[in-house]
Amino acid sequence: MSTIFLILAIVFGVVMLMSVGILSRRMTHKLNQDYFQKKWLELLARVKTSDGIVLAVIDADKLLDEALKRRNFNGKTMGERLVAAQRSLTDNDSVWYAHKLRNRLVHEPDTKLKKREAQNALAGFRRGLKDLGAL
Repeated sequence: MSTIFLILAIVFGVVMLMSVGILSRRMTHKLNQDYFQKKWLELLARVKTSDGIVLAVIDADKLLDEALKRRNFNGKTMGERLVAAQRSLTDNDSVWYAHKLRNRLVHEPDTKLKKREAQNALAGFRRGLKDLGAL
């Protein structure tokens, strides 16, 4: 009887250690909020022109990807890292909307960016950065 309890205690301990290890790997990498805040404000300063707003969306995507990497979300692409981070994001859909808009802007040069689309995308990126502890 005591052998069974010992085995159960060991198995429980191993499971708990693995769980703590997985969670702490994500949470121990606190991001430098000053750095991300500075970068965020720099990209927002560009939204006064139509070219600037396109660059702001592209740079916001890069900034979010940098935060994902620094928080150790795995994946070869940003899309894969977003999938890995989906439980850490309060509004996963808005972040994906923003990332897909960025992809359209980069890969489809004739894409016309509407002001409302850009505002929604930047709001999605901002929410994602806040969720990751970057802002």
